[in-house]
Amino acid sequence: MNHKTLSLLVALATSTALTGAAVAQDVECPIKVGILHSLSGTMAISETTLKDTMLMLIDEQNEKGGLLGCELEPVVVDPASDWPLFAEKARELLTVHDVAVIFGNWTSVSRKSVLPVLEELNGLLFYPVQYEGEESSKNVFYTGAAPNQQAIPAVDYFLDELGVEKFALLGTDYVYPRTTNKILEQYLKDKGIPAEDIFVNYTPFGHSDWSSIVADVVALGADGKKVGVISTINGDANIGFYKELAAAGVSADDIPVIAFSVGEEELSGLDTSNLVGHLAAWNYFQSADTPENEEFVAKWKARMGEDRVTNDPMEAHYIGFNMWVNAVKEAGTTDVDAVTEAMYGQEFPNLTGGTAVMLPNHHLAKPVLIGEIQDDGQFDIISQTEEVPGDAWTDFLPESAVLKSDWQNLGCGMYNTETETCVQIKSNY
Repeated sequence: MNHKTLSLLVALATSTALTGAAVAQDVECPIKVGILHSLSGTMAISETTLKDTMLMLIDEQNEKGGLLGCELEPVVVDPASDWPLFAEKARELLTVHDVAVIFGNWTSVSRKSVLPVLEELNGLLFYPVQYEGEESSKNVFYTGAAPNQQAIPAVDYFLDELGVEKFALLGTDYVYPRTTNKILEQYLKDKGIPAEDIFVNYTPFGHSDWSSIVADVVALGADGKKVGVISTINGDANIGFYKELAAAGVSADDIPVIAFSVGEEELSGLDTSNLVGHLAAWNYFQSADTPENEEFVAKWKARMGEDRVTNDPMEAHYIGFNMWVNAVKEAGTTDVDAVTEAMYGQEFPNLTGGTAVMLPNHHLAKPVLIGEIQDDGQFDIISQTEEVPGDAWTDFLPESAVLKSDWQNLGCGMYNTETETCVQIKSNY
């Protein structure tokens, strides 16, 4: 090799190194991560632990050297279970604090409040809780369950395994329970359940007087048919509901309840002696017997104390955060559009023994688990599926069955398969 060729190679190598350094310098340190969870109000019972989860995950990533040569800095705000305040706090995170990403929300009404802000400012949200579907935003990755990954399998379990013939659909009065129950009502009717055998009731957030509602549920079975409760009750209203069930002498053998928003965290504040046998449908339980989960639970308890439990939305944040980290590394930047593109096809081991995969519709492929409440507040996993791809638009409502979401290939969240057109609707809630 002559001196001229060697000099050229050295120059090219130096140029490449400098270019790489310049790219790294384009990322402003520290990289700020927004945490948008209620730390006060009716939803604090569920959301505070998700804030703690994010702080743990961020600390662990910083111990590994941070991200793109930068430390991650959490920015915590409290929207206080006030739905309009979620939008204000999201705007604060994106404009005042200039966060690269937001992890947050629990209720769908809070997510709906935040959507217009995300889409206006091109922010990125990882939403970790089961929801009603019927939505697909380019600015949101939905790491919780869609209805086909929780609500529909739960109804199938009642029908096929427990022989339930009448259904009480009890929910908190907001978009998630109402939309989920609209889907379930149609699904039940398609399964041959008469409309008169489906009882639907909604109560406000924080509702505490459950005596008349529980009495109505008990009366539903006066003809001897098996009654089951599908619960989309959210927040601390669950405490009064389960207490009233116990006070009325209703056991899981009499009228089983399967809940979509009650996990280990909510049960930790209840006397579970009268709740044994009631059920919950999630994609994760603390009792999952895998090495990954054993390590996760051990780290959580070492940090937070032996009495603190893990739950499904925590696993969703765990998966979502690690996918975001890997996507940022792949993209070489925290730019929202670049990271979004790198998210498609991301895989990360879940805590129940499988692998979560991010789909082009911004939903995960996840297993469906049914758990039975034990007297220690944990769940015995009595049913578990393979990974089920999340469906943004349900197959059980005619207006939605023709829609699909594919942001990667079609650049569309509402693609009508019959007209072969994309309906682009800006969020306006």
